[in-house]
Amino acid sequence: MSDRIEVQKTYKTYVGGSFPRSESGHYYKVFDSEGDFLANACRCTRKDFRDAVLAARAAFKGWSSRTSYNKGQILYRIGEMMENRRDQFVKELGQIGFTKEEANADINASIDRLIYYAGWTDKYQQVFGSVNPVASAHFNFSILEPTGVVSVLAPENSPLLGLVSVIAPIIAGGNTCVVHASEQYPLPSISFAEVLNSSDVPGGVVNILTGIRSELVEHFSSHMDVNSILYTDKLDKETKIKIDELSSNNIKRVVKKNISDWYETDSASPYFVVDFQETKTTWHPVGF
Repeated sequence: MSDRIEVQKTYKTYVGGSFPRSESGHYYKVFDSEGDFLANACRCTRKDFRDAVLAARAAFKGWSSRTSYNKGQILYRIGEMMENRRDQFVKELGQIGFTKEEANADINASIDRLIYYAGWTDKYQQVFGSVNPVASAHFNFSILEPTGVVSVLAPENSPLLGLVSVIAPIIAGGNTCVVHASEQYPLPSISFAEVLNSSDVPGGVVNILTGIRSELVEHFSSHMDVNSILYTDKLDKETKIKIDELSSNNIKRVVKKNISDWYETDSASPYFVVDFQETKTTWHPVGF
């Protein structure tokens, strides 16, 4: 009797709370740290990105209007679900070169990061909002409101902790996002999407695409219904210029985080929540 051939998983995307395949039907091969074939991942296109933006925009009103307390509960729930899938993440991180100890440390840090931002959901308004002194008989308040849909180029070499570290502050502040996962190591990212799907995160709040980054950068930067774009890796000069120029077409906010070590203390901060907030100032007459 011949040896059994293992069934290799074909990873899908995560859009609008579902797991569709790329509209093109194209895939690319993912390899482990030894160069052996692991799985197929979707090679997403402009159409996939546009569909993801539509899902993110549709989810924005409902997500941004939830209470800060509820958003904190949901981020905490994501952390709980990650604990339940620890063995799966250990296996996938091990396939790309992590030792068991390193994989567990990465998972622990990812869970801790979710809990960290869960704790900030009902506090950043108090810290960064203000009551402003004015010369007339008015109260003057400055409060923060989410900017909208954020496109994200997730860290290439930190497919789990880096991914969690960029998504958590965005959704903690009431935004929705479309994320391009690590091109070389997309498997932990899609497994994280499975965690999101089984937690309390509404469909469309987080959308995760895979594919060739050089083919998608233009779409992540130019889409007119995206309000902000975030990237963390050191990009070549031409790519940076392309992102800045295309983003300027709708005055899209460009956030650049040059973080090489996602375990460092400066890789998590309430200021990362504020990066994707707009300041709204309200006047109210005194005595009315």
